[in-house]
Formats: sequence, C-alpha cells, structure tokens
Amino acid sequence: MFSWDTTVAFFETFIEKKYYITLLNGIQETLLLTLVATIIGLIIGIIVAMIQVSEFPNRYKWVGAILKKITKIYVDFIRGTPAIAQVSFIWLVILAKSNMPRAVVGGIAFGINSGAYMAELIRAGIQGIDKGQMEAGRSLGLSYTQTMKMIIIPQAFRHMLPALVSEFIILIKETAVIGMIGGRDIMRAANIMMTDSGNFLWPILIATATYLLLTSTFTWIMRMVERNINKGRF
Repeated sequence: MFSWDTTVAFFETFIEKKYYITLLNGIQETLLLTLVATIIGLIIGIIVAMIQVSEFPNRYKWVGAILKKITKIYVDFIRGTPAIAQVSFIWLVILAKSNMPRAVVGGIAFGINSGAYMAELIRAGIQGIDKGQMEAGRSLGLSYTQTMKMIIIPQAFRHMLPALVSEFIILIKETAVIGMIGGRDIMRAANIMMTDSGNFLWPILIATATYLLLTSTFTWIMRMVERNINKGRF
C-alpha cells in the first residue's frame, strides 16, 4: 500500500544499500542472457529452417524425411510447452550435475526455446520469397545451394529482420523466470529489494519500469530498421 513514509524510507534504503547497483547488475545479466539466447536460438533456427525447406537428393530423401520429422517434433514440443517448464527440466534434469553458471544454463535453455520460434520465422521468410526467384537462379546454372545462398536468403533476411528483433524483445521479458534457478536478473534484483526493505510496491514498479524502458528502446530500434528496409537502405 502506498504512503509517503514508506516511499521515503524505501528510497533512503535504495541509496544507502546501493540497490541501484543490484538493479544495474540485473539489467546486465538480463541483456547478456537475452543476447546469448538469441545467438543460440538463431543458430538452431537457421539449421532447423534449412532442414525444413531444403530439397534432398533422391538417394538421401529418407534422411531428409527423418530430419524434417525430428525438427517438426522439436518445434511443436517447444511451442506447446511453457518456457518455465523447459528451463526447469534443463536445469534440474539435463544439466543437474554440471557446474555451469546459472546464466549459461539459462542462455542454453532460452536459446533452445527461442530456436523453435526463430525456425518458424526463418522458414516463413524463405518460403515467402516468390518461387520464380528459385527458378530464375536454377535457369542461370546455379545449384540449389547457390541459389539459396546468393538469391533467396538475402531477400528473406530483409523481411525477417524486424521479426527477429521482435523475438529479441520477447526474450527480454521471458527471461524474467530465470530467477527461479538463482539467476540474478531484473526480477531477482526486485526480489532482493523487497526482501531487504519490506516494501513490495516500489521494487515491482522499478522492475516494471526497467523492462518497459528496455523493450521500448528495442522497439524503437526495430521501427527504425523497418523504415530503413522500406526505404531500401538494407
């Protein structure tokens, strides 16, 4: 409940106990975790998407069919289960005996999660390119791989870029659950402030404002990118 006395007392404690340092550390870990997850997710997403859209030679059709089935199961499983369950499973089961830092575990977990969504974005971006582009490349004597590399993917990337930035923004918010395995992100910083000060209102408001500031900043960047893409600068 709001009152001036508790508000003044909280901010005195905020300065005295240097909660702003705790918050800055939380922001740093959140952004680092998001960046690591985005890189891992992008790598997984590219591999999965390329498997899904690739045409395998006749003698390897059976290999392609198996790989496509595996990637479909992966995407459906990740998209059909909550991120918090995936993080818990990786931390408590798969990497239970590892000595990896929690931030690394979180990056891997969210990278695996993000990979499924990025795979769909990349696949849709590639399949959204007119089929005539592939036919034109092949008619020029380019192989399937060369056509994808030189013609299809560069065009698809321009269309995918805003969606990939949007996925980065979503990850910033989703990583808030990393505190459950001991990560020291923004929400963990808020929990520390709540526990030490006994004030629940202001730590939550500060954490909310911090997330809003981060997502608003990257949303603005995404819109700038979209404008430049529409103007043909990328």
